Amino acid sequence: MKKITQITTVTLLAFIMASCGNSKDGNANVNDKKAELEKLKASKAKTDEEIQKLQAELNKLDPASANSSKVKLVGISAVTNSDFKHYIDLQGKVDAENISYISPRGGPGQVKAVYVSQGQSVRKGQLLLKLDDAIARQSVAAARQQLEGIKTQLGFAKNIYERQKNLWEKGIGTEVQLITARTNAEGLQDQLNSANEQVKVAVEQMNTANVYSDVDGIADIVAVRMGETFTGMTATGPQIKIVNTRNLKVVTNVPENYISRMKRGSTVEILIPDLNKKLPSVISLISQSIDPSLRGFIAEAKIPFDPALKPNQTAIMKILDYSAPNAVVIPVNTVQTDETSKYVYVLEKSGNGKSIARKKQVNVGEVYGEFVEIKTGLSGGEQLITEGYQNLYEGQLVSTEQN
Repeated sequence: MKKITQITTVTLLAFIMASCGNSKDGNANVNDKKAELEKLKASKAKTDEEIQKLQAELNKLDPASANSSKVKLVGISAVTNSDFKHYIDLQGKVDAENISYISPRGGPGQVKAVYVSQGQSVRKGQLLLKLDDAIARQSVAAARQQLEGIKTQLGFAKNIYERQKNLWEKGIGTEVQLITARTNAEGLQDQLNSANEQVKVAVEQMNTANVYSDVDGIADIVAVRMGETFTGMTATGPQIKIVNTRNLKVVTNVPENYISRMKRGSTVEILIPDLNKKLPSVISLISQSIDPSLRGFIAEAKIPFDPALKPNQTAIMKILDYSAPNAVVIPVNTVQTDETSKYVYVLEKSGNGKSIARKKQVNVGEVYGEFVEIKTGLSGGEQLITEGYQNLYEGQLVSTEQN
């Protein structure tokens, strides 16, 4: 038997060396290399089959020889049934639901006072900056002065109207005089109403010099100082950024080939590598369009508040896209492939009580991590050979204990 194996090995090595020798400067055609590889595989499979047949015949003709054959040491593990889950592992980042980039309501202005510092906690409506409002204050003063003038004129016009009305009731004066006095009073009243609105507008314009926070959160960026012009956004980024970390989420870009394997509500496991944290969640949002440059779509999953979590922190999103309860699951590295099928080796007892390797053809399902789902070929309870399975053949004597 040993001699047959040696002859086979020498033949294969000679064939490989001959194939390599015929190549010219490593520029042989790829298809020719593939064809040569397939021939080698077929030759090896055929040789292995002949070895197995000869070994089986020898065992029948010479039991003593079979008993004296070399026993190969292997490791085994019982095949069990368990729940198999397949995940799509994608890298994403932690993001905040509420991120506010502060901008001036009345347009850019020179900063006169800064009331916030980076890292400071702020509340909605809190004053952050004071911009130059000198012109706006002058406009308010002018509008109020005009208002007071109209009030004075209106008071005088109302007095004239009342006097004219009293005279008219006593039969003194003309109706035209009465109508004129009333019209003057009503016109000044309309002017007063308009002046009041102008004062409100001027005050509102003056208030735009006050820059407030529109969300609760942390001042993540404060990149503005007194005397500078506050525009809200510059070429280098926002001047003031407020982040609310109370509502967090993980965002990732999903390749478009997975679009049919997930939906809103799909189970997700969130891993934060830097903190060694694992958080359960579900898909809360799937974008409705494919990014033309990244060829993917956005998926989001909400996560609970944790002061240790920061926006833009790296996160791994494991999206559950397949599960099989009570499935046969084995280590993926124990599955081997020949020219016709996939197979594994299991340990069985022969008629004479010896432990032998039995080849089992299997159909595999999904693969995740180090494990593979077996659809058919194993039912559970078999003794799977997990160590030393390489170069076994059907019926070979094996042992789990070292002599």
